[in-house]
Amino acid sequence: MPTPAKTPPPFFSPQVLEARRFYLDLAPAPSKPIAVVCGGWERCAPDYAIHRDTFPYYSIEFVVRGKGTLCLAGQDFAMLPGTVFSYEPGIAQRIITDAAEPLVKYFVDFTGSRAVRLLRQCLLAPGSTVRVFAPGDIQRIFDDLIHNGLSDSRFSRRICDLLLEHLILKTADCLMPREAQQTPAYATYQRCRQHIQAQHLRLRTLAQIARECHINPAYLCRLFGRYDHQSPYQYLLRLKMNLAAERLRDPGLLVKQVAAELGFSDPFHFSRAFKSVFGVPPEAFRGLR
Repeated sequence: MPTPAKTPPPFFSPQVLEARRFYLDLAPAPSKPIAVVCGGWERCAPDYAIHRDTFPYYSIEFVVRGKGTLCLAGQDFAMLPGTVFSYEPGIAQRIITDAAEPLVKYFVDFTGSRAVRLLRQCLLAPGSTVRVFAPGDIQRIFDDLIHNGLSDSRFSRRICDLLLEHLILKTADCLMPREAQQTPAYATYQRCRQHIQAQHLRLRTLAQIARECHINPAYLCRLFGRYDHQSPYQYLLRLKMNLAAERLRDPGLLVKQVAAELGFSDPFHFSRAFKSVFGVPPEAFRGLR
């Protein structure tokens, strides 16, 4: 198996403040029906601006926070949290962040005839944009893609290819009717979700989330049930435990130290929460490396 490149491809933008990126085979065999090339997560700088006449691969991008403007093949779109868009070689792209609310987004680049057919079958044809009503589900798939892309195991490329199929199908499953995108209820849901994401280290309870978002706790739960298929506390817990999993990779940190960082005064409560998300307690998770 070829070793993944150790230097970033030249098309990665330097106008980012923070990034997690992986890159596999930048020249996959044309015969492969689906092949992930690279992907990642980026927190864009206020001056982030992409102007390209073409791109060497097919690509899917997903906005999780911030705002911006997008132009694909001469057609303009607004980028908001929950926006998914795709493009291909030959499609000109202009991707510009709002300087006041810079974009935070995921992306995956790929090749292969099967991937292209899936895009078109699932209403994600290159040059189009959609909105999803369960962005948490899409984000989890992207996080899994990044995790496996960075692992460089003997099966990581195959796993990434399968996750790309999963991503395309799940996005199609979560498409939001365009008429729902402008409702006050969805805007409130997005505002609350962004607050949880931005403040997840500090937040502790559903009541605290609701109070800081100036919304009734029961209504907040109904919004998440309608648009995200999970409760706001489950979303908060997932964010905390994703960070916990990253911190537990440091062998110098005790489990109780990680628990304290994430706002858990009781390590046993932290262990139960970690197991509820990942299926194994923190100590067993460390043993999986």
